[in-house]
Amino acid sequence: MSDTTLAPPEQHDFGAEVGRLLDLVVHSLYSEREIFLRELVANAADAMDRRRFEALTNPALALPDGAKIRLVDGIGMTRQELIDNLGTIARSGTRLFGQTLADAKPEERPSLIGQFGVGFYSAFMVADRVEVTSRKAGTDETFTWSSDGSAFTIAPAAAGARETAGTDIVLHMKADAGEFLAPITLGAAVRKWADHITVPITIAEDGKDQPANEGTALWRKSKADVTEQNYSEFYRHLGHYFDTPWATLHWKVEGTLEYYALLFIPGAKPFDPIEGDRDSHVRLHVRRMFITDKAELLPHWLRFVQGVVDTEDLPLNVSREMLQSTPVLARIRKALIGRVLGELKARAKAVPEVAAAGDAADPVEGDAGDNSKDSNDYAAFWKNFGAMLKEGIWEDGEHRAELAPLLRFESSSQDGLTDLAGYVGRMQPGQEAIYYLTGDSVDALKSSPQLEGFRAKGFEVLLLSDPIDAFWPDRMDAFEGKKLRSVTQATDDLGKGAELPDISLLTSALKAALEEDVSEVRATGRLTDSAVVLAASGKGPDLQMQRLMRRAGRAMMPSLPVLEVNPSHPLIAALVGRHEDKEAIAGVAGTLLDLARVQEGELPKDPAGFARRVTALLAGSLTPGG
Repeated sequence: MSDTTLAPPEQHDFGAEVGRLLDLVVHSLYSEREIFLRELVANAADAMDRRRFEALTNPALALPDGAKIRLVDGIGMTRQELIDNLGTIARSGTRLFGQTLADAKPEERPSLIGQFGVGFYSAFMVADRVEVTSRKAGTDETFTWSSDGSAFTIAPAAAGARETAGTDIVLHMKADAGEFLAPITLGAAVRKWADHITVPITIAEDGKDQPANEGTALWRKSKADVTEQNYSEFYRHLGHYFDTPWATLHWKVEGTLEYYALLFIPGAKPFDPIEGDRDSHVRLHVRRMFITDKAELLPHWLRFVQGVVDTEDLPLNVSREMLQSTPVLARIRKALIGRVLGELKARAKAVPEVAAAGDAADPVEGDAGDNSKDSNDYAAFWKNFGAMLKEGIWEDGEHRAELAPLLRFESSSQDGLTDLAGYVGRMQPGQEAIYYLTGDSVDALKSSPQLEGFRAKGFEVLLLSDPIDAFWPDRMDAFEGKKLRSVTQATDDLGKGAELPDISLLTSALKAALEEDVSEVRATGRLTDSAVVLAASGKGPDLQMQRLMRRAGRAMMPSLPVLEVNPSHPLIAALVGRHEDKEAIAGVAGTLLDLARVQEGELPKDPAGFARRVTALLAGSLTPGG
C-alpha cells in the first residue's frame, strides 16, 4: 500500500507528438465511439492472461478465485510501467511482453489481443480526463496516472485505493457521452464487442454486479466438445433466429494461416427487414474480440450464411482499408467459399465427397456438419436460398462452373425438382439445346402456349419463375456443351423441316395493322391449341427480361415482339379468306395481339378497348343467327 503522506504529482509530457496522434486515434482510427469499451476490455483480458502466464513460474502471482473484469482487473502496473506504457503513445506493453514468449511452450502462451499500443487512448473519444490507478502483482505500491490528453501526471495513490493487485480506470465522461454511463448501453456494447471474451465481465447496477458477457467462444472449442443443442443455441443467439440450422460447419485451420470458423446455413428463410441488403454479415473476430460484420467474408450470393470467423493473423484495430486489401482476408474468404460449396455439393449429391476446405498447405481440424440428409432436404434449402445461388451464376465467373450442378428447376415433364445433368441425360435425339421458359409463376408457365410445340416434339422445358432467371442464363450460356436457350427465342428449332400452309397474305395484312406494336407477324408450327403466341425478335432480350425492365421503370432499347400465328387454328384459317378486308383485319389484329399478351401474363395495350371487343364478340356469338 502507498504511504499516507502522498508526494505531489509528477508532471510528464507524452513520449510522442500527442496532439496529432490523439487526434488520429479519436477521430480517424475508430469509426464507432463505443469501441473504447472494447479496447479497455481487451487490455484487461491481456493483463489477466499475462498474470496467469507469470504465475506459472511464480505461484504467488496467481489470480484470485472469481477474478473478473469489472470493468477492468488484471496484473497491475508499477510506477515505471505506468509511465512507459501509458506515457508513450504507440508503445504496447502487450507487444513487448509478447517478445518474451518466444521460448515459452505453445500451451503456456496467452492469446494476447493488443498489438500497437493505441487502443487505450480510444478512451479519449468519450472522456476528457482519464485516471488509471494500478498496483503491480507482487508489490505493495499503488500509483495513479492521470491525463487530459495533453500531458499526464503520476503520483502515489491515495490510501486504500487498491487493496489487491490490479488496475482501476476511471473515465470522466464528456458532456456528449453521457449515454455510456447507462448500464443498458454498456451491456449492449459488451455483448456486441466482447461477448465471447473468456474472462467474466460484470456491470455494477443497483449495487450488484450483473453478468454482461457470454464468456464462451464456442467456435474455439473442439467439435467433440460441442453438442447440437450448443450449436442451435448459439445460432439463435447469433442471428436472433427461431429455427434450427440446416447445416453447421465448424473447423479450425492452423499453419501459415490460423483461424477458427463456425458457420450456419439457416433452416428457414430469415425475415430481412432491410430491403435490398445484399451484403454478407459473417462476423469477423480477432482473438475472440468482435471487429465487424462488414468484412465481406462471403460474396453477395452466399449472404444467407451466418456465423463467426476468428483469426490470429490480424491486429485488433484493423482498419476498413486494411480489411479490403489484406491477403489474409482474401485467403480466408476463398477458403470459406470452398467450404460452403463443398457442403452444398455433398447435400445436393452433386459430388461424392465434400471438397476440402482451406489452403492445401494448412492442416484443418473439424469437418462439415451432418451430411446424411437426402436430396429432399436439399430441395428445402433450394426453396429458401436457390435464387441467391443463381445470383452467383450471374455475377461470379470464378465460381460459375461449381454453382451450375447445384441449380434446381421445375420442369414441364418431371415431377419435383431436376438438375441440369438430369435434363441433359433426358434430351431427345436431335435436340440441340437446353430449353427454358421464364415467367412470374410456375403454375402460369405450365399452361403457357409457349410450351405447346415443345411438348409435341417431346422436348423438356425448364420452368423458371425467379426474377433473377431473366438474367443468369445469358451469363452461363451452356452446360456440358449444350446451349441454354429461351423458348421465346427458339422458334427456328421447332420449325426445321416443317411445311406450313402459305398464309403470307394474311400475315402481311396483320403486320400492316400492327405496324407500331410488332416487329414481324409470321406463321409458326410450334402451336397446337392456341391461335397466336408472342416471340422475341432475336435482336433484343428475352420477353421476360423486357417485362421486368418495364415494371422496374428501366429504360431500354425498344425491341418489339414477333406475333406468331397458327395456320392450323380454325380462327386463323377463317381469317385467311378475309385478308383483303382491311377494316375487319384491323379490328381482329389488335384483339389477337392482346390475346397473346394476356397469355404471357401482360395487360392488353388498351384494357378497356379489349374488354369492349371481347364483349361484342360474345354478344354476337350468343345472338340467334350470330
